[in-house]
Amino acid sequence: MTESDFPALQALQDVLREIEHAAIAVSGGVDSMTLATVAGRMPGNNIEIFHALSPAVPVDASARVRRHAERESWRLNEINAGEFDDPKYRDNPVNRCFYCKSNLYGTIAAHTNETVLSGTNLDDLGDYRPGLEAAHRHGVRHPFVEAEIDKETVRAIARHLALDDLAELPAAPCLSSRVETGIRIEGDQLTLIDAVEKFVARRLKAQTVRCRIRRKEVIIELGVDELEALGEKDRSELRTVISAMFEADGIAKPLDFRPYRMGSAFLRREANG
Repeated sequence: MTESDFPALQALQDVLREIEHAAIAVSGGVDSMTLATVAGRMPGNNIEIFHALSPAVPVDASARVRRHAERESWRLNEINAGEFDDPKYRDNPVNRCFYCKSNLYGTIAAHTNETVLSGTNLDDLGDYRPGLEAAHRHGVRHPFVEAEIDKETVRAIARHLALDDLAELPAAPCLSSRVETGIRIEGDQLTLIDAVEKFVARRLKAQTVRCRIRRKEVIIELGVDELEALGEKDRSELRTVISAMFEADGIAKPLDFRPYRMGSAFLRREANG
């Protein structure tokens, strides 16, 4: 398939051709990475890439950004967005993402005068995403939305561009999304969450793992098939190891295993107090 046979890619390129000079916020996920690759490969485009280093960003995501930056010859800027210096973010309110993205886009704007682009796609518009309000306030553009591209099409574009390591990349929201709304965000706990998820994924060869810190318990969420295949022996061994990891960090809470549910640490009712 050539690019002329791929209307969605053509539409995206038309949007990017209009912008020409841009700063792309890249998290390490399939959306922003694919956007950066398409923009970076277009002749004449002047593109800067910004990636925030933070306890909320898995180290694997940062490593992925660096690999692609080297391969694609991106002008990569690694920044500290400063969200951990923002008490409103650390308090983990229902609109935490607003403060996260406000810090991110504000920091990028301090480093460049170019238009900031995000990897937001059409599917993202159907969720409660306070980060989009922050984007609006900072004049951020969303080329996938402007080109009417959804998540499935983003993955199709990645496959077309031979970005095989990105095309099937599982969704991986920031690590702060694992902490129940209203519980203060602590960097060392996010590092622990990342370590637990990696351990469980390796141990079970699981694609979907979420480690949720809730007020009264710690929950390990797995895909339905993976949870059903989890025997009592493995469950007991995992509970022992994971509990010890949390106790070493001063957290002593009951631990349970449940089916993965997107955004289950997010409590919308907190919006009303």
